Amino acid sequence: SAPAAAQTAEESAAFRGVISAQVEAFRADAWETAFSYASPGIRTMFGDADRFRSMVTGAYEAVARPQIFEFEEATMLDGRPTQPVFVVGPDGVARRALYFMEQQPDCSWKIDGVVLEALPDRTT
Repeated sequence: SAPAAAQTAEESAAFRGVISAQVEAFRADAWETAFSYASPGIRTMFGDADRFRSMVTGAYEAVARPQIFEFEEATMLDGRPTQPVFVVGPDGVARRALYFMEQQPDCSWKIDGVVLEALPDRTT
C-alpha cells in the first residue's frame, strides 16, 4: 500500500507530465519552453530563459541531459509535494532529483525547484 504522504494518482501523473515536458524541452534546447514549466517564484528569481539555461546547464546537467531518468513514488517532503526521480547524468553518476511541485491558481502544476542528492550506493 502507498505511504500516507503519497500524492493522488492524478497529481502524480500531472507531476510526471510537467517534468517530462521540461526534460524534453531541455533535450531540444527549447529554453523558453523549459522555463515556462518553472513556478512564478523560480521565473522571478531568474528573470529570463537565458539565465535559467545558464543555471541548469551549470548545476543541473544531470536533469538537463540525463542518460537515465526514472520516476519514483511522489511524496510530501517538508510539506511540499515532491516528485523524486532517479537520474544518471552525462557524467555517469547516479543521483536522486527531488522536484518540488507547486499548484497554480488554475490548478496546473509547475516546478518550484529541484535538489540533486548523491546516491553513494546505487550503481547503474
